[in-house]
Amino acid sequence: MNISHKKLVTFKAKDGFEINAVLTICKKRSEKELYNTPIIIQVHGVLGNFLTRGTPRLLPPALFDVGIHSLSINSRMAHMGQIIDSAIFDETIYDIDAAVKYLVKLGYHRIYIIGYSLGANITAYYASVNKHRNVKGVILEGCSYSLPESQKERLGKCDSIPSYDDIYEKAKHLLLPDPLKSENDRIFVVYRAWGPTFNPIDCEMFSYKTWWFMRSPQAENAKTYKLIDKIKLPVLFINGKNDDIVYAWEPKDLKKILNRSGNKNVLLRFIPNAKHDCMENPKATISAIKGFIKKMQ
Repeated sequence: MNISHKKLVTFKAKDGFEINAVLTICKKRSEKELYNTPIIIQVHGVLGNFLTRGTPRLLPPALFDVGIHSLSINSRMAHMGQIIDSAIFDETIYDIDAAVKYLVKLGYHRIYIIGYSLGANITAYYASVNKHRNVKGVILEGCSYSLPESQKERLGKCDSIPSYDDIYEKAKHLLLPDPLKSENDRIFVVYRAWGPTFNPIDCEMFSYKTWWFMRSPQAENAKTYKLIDKIKLPVLFINGKNDDIVYAWEPKDLKKILNRSGNKNVLLRFIPNAKHDCMENPKATISAIKGFIKKMQ
């Protein structure tokens, strides 16, 4: 019986940001077997792999049970990184790149990347601008068609305070002419961002700088539909059949864009009895991921 070995590791991105990660492997295997085993880099959304429920927490042990190792990274988006100006969407791909290089240095050569929620959009951006011969495919779970347009629609529907347009005007006033270098950043709260109440569960928080690069009309790299055609790797979309955050048309349309670009290695699986978190149905989710990796062998 294989027993999982979990190890907390750290490594740095090219800009010096330190990444914490959990490496889950089978230590009893020979070195050759170990490095021939497929391994998945897991990229979370805004909470981080060590804080949240569902996919980020449950996926590594479930993958191990079917013979797939994992490296679960806490990117700069972890611990609500969107509230501080270190969590710039465009720069988060440095964390994925560092994770790939870390695994390659260890000896792994069958690397896959799974992005969950916001992490799916980050992973899509990474795959659109990076090519590494040891990365064999990407898995996008709950991938929004466009983070800026999704938020604008949601805030309008919920009658948020402030409105999307009001946030944009304030951000321009504070951050222009150079949003990345501006020293005028502030934290703000969006009330009624997710529902009709002023309760914390219906609110969200950002710094204006992190919002600018993730959710503003200028956040070009968060508009996944504009860049996904540049991904040449095999892609698996998984989406909860009952997802009420990322709607069914979104992965469908993203898949169509990929197919039109000439990428025929694209699969889409809707996970029954699951909402935004596909691990609400672990059996179907693991089956989809395992099947995708087996097909890529």
